[in-house]
Amino acid sequence: MKLLVFGDIMGRKGRELVVRFLPALRERYAPDFCIANTENLTQGRGPTADHLILLEELGFDIFTGGNHLFSHIDKLQAYLDRPDSPQIRPYNYFSHPDYPVPWRGYRIIEKPAGRLLVINLLGSVFMSDVVDNAFLSFDRIVSELQNREISYDALIVDYHRETTAELALMAEYVRWRASLLYGTHTHVQTNDARILPGGTGVITDIGMTGSENSAIGCTYASFLPQALTGTRVHADTPKVDMGSGVVCALYVEISGLHCTRIETIRLREDDPIAT
Repeated sequence: MKLLVFGDIMGRKGRELVVRFLPALRERYAPDFCIANTENLTQGRGPTADHLILLEELGFDIFTGGNHLFSHIDKLQAYLDRPDSPQIRPYNYFSHPDYPVPWRGYRIIEKPAGRLLVINLLGSVFMSDVVDNAFLSFDRIVSELQNREISYDALIVDYHRETTAELALMAEYVRWRASLLYGTHTHVQTNDARILPGGTGVITDIGMTGSENSAIGCTYASFLPQALTGTRVHADTPKVDMGSGVVCALYVEISGLHCTRIETIRLREDDPIAT
């Protein structure tokens, strides 16, 4: 089973880069599944349905999210309500019968290459959203599927978190059980892609597809006043930068639930692969 996974796709620049680079990447790697984190897809704050449909038409199979996923809920609800919607959200939001959180936190997608279980979890350290324990949430999903006798050929986790320690601890916790664990949210690709004993592929953060010379994809002017003064008195509404772009993704091969190859992809906008 071959996977092509994109981390946070940031705003219009990120969408333009995916449109431009994805055909060449598909030709190079011939992935069976294409996955993307869409939490910054529209103006850097959550996706809208039209932008998700754009990625679907490009050939993506499933979308994960994060703490900004519901920022455009008025333009997203009908899309999430689709029975075949490929967008999932962090599983470990709390459930309440009067205030249900839209859609689901994991999904199995089936293609000729096999059955792929994709789980989306949200970290709890330095994050504004209050969520349930991500580690125990992973256990609940696995137990639920076992109890229902639902099988899968590979299990991957998008852990949308702030700290590296959260990812490292989760990697140890899911080792032997997950085929791939990758981080999103911090927008910087880390140089630690590896396969753990037991066959779990791991990277702390895949990185962002968006404007390279920016503050996590936004203009410096959006955040510099706050950094200089320690207050938000002069803060501007974050604006997605449109400078030169970078594509960050991950190519993974999985066999018998075990990761057998993990390769980081980092391409600048003028790389010849895009021509």
